[in-house]
Amino acid sequence: MPATPIDSAPSSTQGPAAATPMAFVRAIMQAYALRGMDASAVLRQAQITPPEIGNPHGRITALQMEQLSDGAMRELDDEALGWFGRRLPWGSYGMLARASISAPHLGLALQRWCRHHGLLTDDIALTLTSDGATATLAINEHRDLGTLREFCLVSMLRNALGLACWLIDSRLPLQGADFPFAPPPHQAVYPLLFAGPIAFEAPQAVLRFDARYLALPLRRDEEALRTMLQRALPLTVRQYRRDRLLVQRVRQVLAADSGALYGAQALTERLHLSPRTLHRQLKEEGASLQALKDEVRQHRAIDLLHRTDRPIKQVAQAAGFMNEKSFIRAFRDWTGQSPAAFRRAARLASGG
Repeated sequence: MPATPIDSAPSSTQGPAAATPMAFVRAIMQAYALRGMDASAVLRQAQITPPEIGNPHGRITALQMEQLSDGAMRELDDEALGWFGRRLPWGSYGMLARASISAPHLGLALQRWCRHHGLLTDDIALTLTSDGATATLAINEHRDLGTLREFCLVSMLRNALGLACWLIDSRLPLQGADFPFAPPPHQAVYPLLFAGPIAFEAPQAVLRFDARYLALPLRRDEEALRTMLQRALPLTVRQYRRDRLLVQRVRQVLAADSGALYGAQALTERLHLSPRTLHRQLKEEGASLQALKDEVRQHRAIDLLHRTDRPIKQVAQAAGFMNEKSFIRAFRDWTGQSPAAFRRAARLASGG
């Protein structure tokens, strides 16, 4: 399960674009060399020629990488593909998934995944922590992973992310992905694997995301798990469209950033989504950006009218309106009253 093909959009009518760097292919070849085994058969199966392997700028498709990884794991009987001091026999990561599937929510499922991974190898340790706002999935390296380091760390994080998304049937937007090595020549492929801010030369390999996702219930069962494990590698590249916390995240950004109320640009930059994708995903969740903006504006306006003596014009501006007239019109639609009348009635009701 833990190989890392990289998917990309099709290029016109020529089929899927080749996006997986040849460096990952060479890493798998090194695993064969460490075992004193011949990789010729698996390379032929994936339709990768020796001259292609030697091309430092070479790329293969996600399907080729899937075929190569699947064949290599079976031939080597090592799902870790040589990363660790001991082999992880075929089915090891399926066992971890089975141990996690009965968890009531994602947080416990990932904790089990991290804990049980330590039973397979002590070369690395995965930890999941949360400060209440941000969840962090980190890898601690307990030995020198050598030239397989990048392939190992990238694959481990991408596979944990892919499994998490599958378990909750949702995108899990990243706040950041850090890697403890210099930017590789193929750094341009990293955004295809980790959509969000990416940093190199960091202290350790880390994924960060909104901690609220940890509370989401699992939406998979044993039958779904059996089906998934028959072809698990696509999980490492599948980009989930649905985001089950998107509406909450949009509300949060709108409430915290008044600039996001005036246009979609500030909002989409904070959410790392294009405007088109944002509108489409909100529609899939039965919401709209305009309705969420109106909701946040209404709450902010009512709060300011209750708590402050600011002039109506200032309240309108703070609530994200371009002018006082449009604010008064919208406020009447919301409450049936003008802002001034609403403030007077609220003060009378509270004895103020």
